[in-house]
Amino acid sequence: MKNKKDLWIGFVIGILASVIGSYVFITFFTDFNFLTGIQAMQSEGKIGKLVTLGSILDLVVFGILLKMNKEIMARGVVLSVIIIAIITLFA
Repeated sequence: MKNKKDLWIGFVIGILASVIGSYVFITFFTDFNFLTGIQAMQSEGKIGKLVTLGSILDLVVFGILLKMNKEIMARGVVLSVIIIAIITLFA
């Protein structure tokens, strides 16, 4: 039971890290605010690139979780990246 809980915690951490990474990219490297930036990227067809840049933070989180010997949570982060990639592929 604890393994499922850790997996879901890792999944949520991965989703949040990706959203935070996308927010940081839009805020610091574009002239848009977050919602306008997402709309602009979507209209230009670059939402996949935005998600990719946002997922760089997932790599950092994955490394930290492995250093802390939280392998199941790290699997949850990987699962979140896979789900985000599938959603981005079909969106």
